[in-house]
Parts: sequence; structure tokens; C-alpha cells
Amino acid sequence: MKLSRDLILFCERLGHEFANPDLLIRALTHGSLSSETRPDNQRLEFLGDRVLGLVMAEAVLDQDRQAPEGRLAPRFNALVRKEACADVARDMDLGAVLKLGKSEMKTGGRRKNALLGDAMEAVIAAVYLDGGYDAARNLILRHWSERIENVEADARDAKTALQEWAQGRKQPPPSYVEVARSGPDHAPVFIVEVRMASGETAQAEANSKRQAEQAAAKALLSQLGN
Repeated sequence: MKLSRDLILFCERLGHEFANPDLLIRALTHGSLSSETRPDNQRLEFLGDRVLGLVMAEAVLDQDRQAPEGRLAPRFNALVRKEACADVARDMDLGAVLKLGKSEMKTGGRRKNALLGDAMEAVIAAVYLDGGYDAARNLILRHWSERIENVEADARDAKTALQEWAQGRKQPPPSYVEVARSGPDHAPVFIVEVRMASGETAQAEANSKRQAEQAAAKALLSQLGN
């Protein structure tokens, strides 16, 4: 199959030229557009998740040869979580070439973390099947390089860190309040405010309360100089 112009440009951003373009098409096909003759990317996503995990396990071990498992695990989790995969997908504008059904297109599927993260993992698997482990490894290390370098900060659980900050100053734990919610039920956006007993506050928004709480805690930690 010959790739369209937008997919050729995507391959340039990705940094891999496919010998078998059908693998890329499948990796970008969401279940909302799949059929008997056009399989979706779920099986590739399953494989890509494992390839990403192996590469990242090697990366965090190489980055710090003295760290115990208890310090490596949070770094690893920060690098392979769905949000990280979605951020990498956004960096290369993967959403623009996702193959979606009308229902997902209408509900902002090209911006959803879950869809972007799954598609990114599927693309990794497609590169792995097309070019082998070294091709997939080089791709991952190239696009995750900055995140690997800064993973220590990303690996911190912001809510836990903020609670420890409060405890260290003999304050009660911070409180989290949902101050607004918008969007349809299947794609909500939550705005959460974190409040300290000493008066400091910060707000953040995300597609789930948990993510919004973490983002608000991270924002407040930044304000507090942590």
C-alpha cells in the first residue's frame, strides 16, 4: 500500500521509513473505524507496550547504575504510563493521522490521552515488526530522551510530596475541591483546586479527577519552590 502525503510526513517526524506500510496503517486505526478487512490497533498496542517497557527498563538501569529497585520503579512507571505516551504522540502530531470513526472524531478523539497513548504504543510495535528491536529501541530513545533525562522530577507523586510538605510544617493535609466540570459525560474536563491550611492554593484541569488533583498538587509545589 502506498502511503498518503500526510503519512509520509508523519514517518519523517517519527524517524522510520516503513518497508511494510500496512503495519503503520493498522497501528493508526482505532476500533471505531475497524472492520473484518481493516483490523484495529489493539493487538499492536499490546505488543508495543511490552517493547516500550523493555527499552525503558534498560534506560533507567543505564541512567543510574547505583539506584535500588525502589527508586527505579517510579521512574520506569513515569516513562511508560499512558500520559507519557500521549505526550510523545502529541509532539509528533500523531493525532492528525489517526484513523477514527465519526463518533470518535466528533468527541475529540484526536486529543484523548487514551487513544493517543494506545496509538503511540501500536506505532512502536509496527516499527518493531517492520525493522526489528534496534529500530524500535532507537525510535523510543530518540523521542523519550528528554523525558528520560528529567524522569526524577516526573516520577514524584505530587500529592504525596505536597502532603509531606504540609506534615513537615505541622499543617493538616491539603484538601482538593472540584470547582468546575465541563464537556460531555464520555469526555469530561475537571478543574480541581488544592488548598493548604496556610492559605496557598492552585488549580489545574484534566480529563479525570485524579489527574487534575495531581496536576494541581504539582502546580502548588512549584509555587512553593519544590
